[in-house]
Amino acid sequence: MDQRTVSAYDHAAAAYCDEWLSQPPPDDLQRLWREFFVMGGRTIDIGSGSGRDADWLDRNGYPCEGLDVSAGLIAEARRRFPHLRLRHGRLPDLDGLPDAGYDNVLCETVIMHLPGPQVPSAVRSLCRILAPGGVLYLSWRVAKGADVRDAVGRLYSAFAAGPVRHALSGCELVHDREETSASSGRRVHRLIARKPAS
Repeated sequence: MDQRTVSAYDHAAAAYCDEWLSQPPPDDLQRLWREFFVMGGRTIDIGSGSGRDADWLDRNGYPCEGLDVSAGLIAEARRRFPHLRLRHGRLPDLDGLPDAGYDNVLCETVIMHLPGPQVPSAVRSLCRILAPGGVLYLSWRVAKGADVRDAVGRLYSAFAAGPVRHALSGCELVHDREETSASSGRRVHRLIARKPAS
């Protein structure tokens, strides 16, 4: 994960959590999770941020834990959602997470904070922790042209969807669209992949 991005989240974790939690509910995401995720399946939110999505999943039949690289965001999420199981971890490797350990893997608008060459490796790690028959929801904010950094230094890598799809080879793509997020209003690419059952 890009260290300047992590530092930005650590420095202003409370403000970012306030911003995310004040956005409209992500009804579009929740519909997709209800349609594709394995009900009752062990679930992890990679890049859990404020804890908003992990909390919703946990309360709606998808027992969920969260993982984030930012100690500041983890502390804020624990304060706001004390029932959540949260841990520190980092893409692209996801060291410490078990192979085939999760029926549902969520990674919502996280991988664009990685340097572009690390994105395929991160996607392969997400597939590694996905159980046979499990479902991966993966999205990223679309950046056109070159990589950019915002005013506080967060990295938004520009990369094509092709290498992401290639890293998911062997999985069935059941959703693959560029859409506008109902919550943030940003343009995002969403991929949902199902791992073969055997």
